[in-house]
Amino acid sequence: MKRPIILFLIIIFLTAGIILWWKQGLLPNNPKDKTPYIFVVKKGEGVRTIANRLKSNGLIKNPIVFFLLVKQLGLDKKLEAGDFRLNPSMTAEEVAQNLTHGTLDIWITIPEGQRAAEIADSLKGNIPSYKSSWKTSLTVNEGYLFPDTYLIPRDAEIDLVISLMKNNFNKKYESIKNLKSTNLTDNETVILASMVEREAKFPQDRFFVASVLVNRLSLSMPLQIDATVQYLLGYSDEEKTWWRKNITIDDLKINSNYNTYKNAGLPIAPISNPGIDALKAAINPEKTNYLYYISDKSGHLHFAKTLEGHNANVNKYINN
Repeated sequence: MKRPIILFLIIIFLTAGIILWWKQGLLPNNPKDKTPYIFVVKKGEGVRTIANRLKSNGLIKNPIVFFLLVKQLGLDKKLEAGDFRLNPSMTAEEVAQNLTHGTLDIWITIPEGQRAAEIADSLKGNIPSYKSSWKTSLTVNEGYLFPDTYLIPRDAEIDLVISLMKNNFNKKYESIKNLKSTNLTDNETVILASMVEREAKFPQDRFFVASVLVNRLSLSMPLQIDATVQYLLGYSDEEKTWWRKNITIDDLKINSNYNTYKNAGLPIAPISNPGIDALKAAINPEKTNYLYYISDKSGHLHFAKTLEGHNANVNKYINN
């Protein structure tokens, strides 16, 4: 009879110990310390990592209890990326709930090749302080709004947003500027990169696209880039996109400094915001004699030195 009693007592003590451990872990780490602390949750960061960092920063008592609490409350899918104002006097549940809302900054990802108007749309949907005038300010800086993931304050003004993106661009550009092998100015290089970004779907094609464009420029041939026409046409209500696919013969006749079918040379300004790979391709294009390229159905590009070779590629990859 003694063994069951001892086992029962052990279970009681273990249960009591777990309950005490749990309750202790839920308490504030320091009830008297209300000093605000800005805690940053990185994009894609897991609950376990967050819990360990909260503990190391003195914001919770027990990372295991916090992890289990978040799972118990079903908050693991609701935790936001951004920065939060916390303090050691908050309970574990208060900390957890705060991480699901009230972020001071918001993570915004800008993909490669978007135009300023698309970036404006992203900011409009995510930054509470957005104003309609932002689109104009962003467009003025077309080409220099470097594609990346940014932590932007909820109450940011447009000057700060542009500064973040342009400073990032300047750092990236300076890091590769010494690779330059063309006679283009820096601004012309960015214009070229903005076209390469839109024209080449796959990384291996970018340096060859840049080569074609540089070769055409040297011969004063029209660049004949569809993306520049897409840019000047603007948003398509019919296709619900800023980059309409159905370009007509009449579209190619539009008088515009962006129409590279009617005008030789580069367009007047960038048509998108290129990433680092497109910038590298524009700074140091492949050395070729290519003057033409076409895209097959998968988006891969096929290059040719002559019009005859180009027509052969059209018959091989498009007409068949």
